[in-house]
Amino acid sequence: MSSRSESDQRSHVELSTVYEISRGLCASLDIKHSFHAALSVLAAHLDLPRLMLVLPDEANQCLVVHSAVGLSTQQARQGVWRADEGVVGQVFTSGMPMVVPDVSLAPEFVDRTGAFTAQDGQSVSFVAVPLRAERAVLGVLAARRKLHGSARLTDDQRVLTMVASLLAQALLLHQAVFTEHQRLQQETTQLRKALHRARAGRFSLDQVIGESKPMQQVFAEVHKAAPAKATVLLRGESGTGKEAIARAVHVLSGCKDGPFVAINCAAIAETLLESELFGHERGAFTGAIGERKGRFEQAHRGFLFLDEIGDISPAFQAKLLRVLQEREFERVGGNRPVKVDVRLICATNRDLEQMVQRGEYRADLYYRINVIPIFIPPLRDRRADIPALVHHFIDRYNEENRRQLRMTPEALQILQSCQWPGNVRELQNCIERAATMARDDVIRSPDVACQQNRCLTKTLNHFDVAAGDEAAPDPLPAGSPDEPADEATGPGETPPAALDERERLIWAMEQCGWVQAKAARLLKVTTRQIAYALQKHQIEVRRL
Repeated sequence: MSSRSESDQRSHVELSTVYEISRGLCASLDIKHSFHAALSVLAAHLDLPRLMLVLPDEANQCLVVHSAVGLSTQQARQGVWRADEGVVGQVFTSGMPMVVPDVSLAPEFVDRTGAFTAQDGQSVSFVAVPLRAERAVLGVLAARRKLHGSARLTDDQRVLTMVASLLAQALLLHQAVFTEHQRLQQETTQLRKALHRARAGRFSLDQVIGESKPMQQVFAEVHKAAPAKATVLLRGESGTGKEAIARAVHVLSGCKDGPFVAINCAAIAETLLESELFGHERGAFTGAIGERKGRFEQAHRGFLFLDEIGDISPAFQAKLLRVLQEREFERVGGNRPVKVDVRLICATNRDLEQMVQRGEYRADLYYRINVIPIFIPPLRDRRADIPALVHHFIDRYNEENRRQLRMTPEALQILQSCQWPGNVRELQNCIERAATMARDDVIRSPDVACQQNRCLTKTLNHFDVAAGDEAAPDPLPAGSPDEPADEATGPGETPPAALDERERLIWAMEQCGWVQAKAARLLKVTTRQIAYALQKHQIEVRRL
């Protein structure tokens, strides 16, 4: 009679346990909190002091402890198994429950946490059951039991199996809700961006960030030029993203399904450039053991992007001009013409107009490639895009390195005030360096390179003064309202303190009718310092 009473009591406890866990899983959307509460109910009702829920990690490469009761934070962090390692791995792989009556006698038992082995000489058992959902195994629920009294491992296995089924259903529901939530968020973001651009009349290009006015002008020109077949010449400093713009032209054109072939003319020796572009016949030169198609043939019915077109030699300019005019060429060592249908996109950071005037660049080739010129502004002239670029590079770094980095507003302000002679490429390198060297998941002001005297901007703008030469001019001072003003400029005319050096210089030049000597007196600097500052900030002097 006593045995039957104990059995009824055990059944009542198990039923109460399952009911309370099912009610708790439906009460909260926080899956981690719900699972921890469920394990706490199991531990309290069934006298199981240590339990853990093991799930695959985000990359599905190993099994990790997701929730636990009776384990320290360090023990839970150590709980990492391969998918086929130990009892936990076998249960996850096979989908069958396992009971280990005495873990000290089971060589297959692997305890990565250190919390499920015997430490006081008593026999310790281990029960592990799979979280099954249809035909898939989502995880493993495991418990430790000290064998004493009337507790039976088969009863523990039965209850854990029922609870594991509830946890599996809750996990499936959570994953479905999370996936749908992410999809809706992404759709909402895309719709908001599309609506914003439609209202503001803005343009966008894939893989190119630019909300500033100069970049919007570039985007508008790209959208106009892409459908045509005319040659496009991209002008701009190194690192401004000319190849990204070229690829955007390709995507927006009618030849987007055709090839996009890119070549850097400055990176290949002149003796090899002809073979690289036009190809060669077998035996054309030493080492030409077979026929080879050049970049022009590879880009047939597509796009050929010639980067650094301003660096090719005058001799090769003549060869290239004929190809652009006739759309045919002969391979190196060949004598039969090869016709191609290629749309050309060229790019350069050189001043081609001055090169033509000096006789360094053929005027006929210049007119041939300069059909639709698109000028890409340097980063210092589109500072409004810096925050978006910074967040883009941080998101890319987080995805590649599985981190959750973010940047403080103070650090972002420092980046926005830099000159960026290397443009977007330098900004990307700066973000990657700061993200790599950050002490935690926050990029702060001291992590930025210019705060550590390692800034490329300062290096490129540094003047090495030869012996006997005049010292390099200092930056323009902010000016002091206490100093007497020049009579020619009027009393008390001082630039606003909020202006940076470039804005202060433009303010002074406008106040003085773009006369450098007067602007120098207004700012209380030398004329040489004014001239240096105008050249440094690339400010064109207006002729009034």
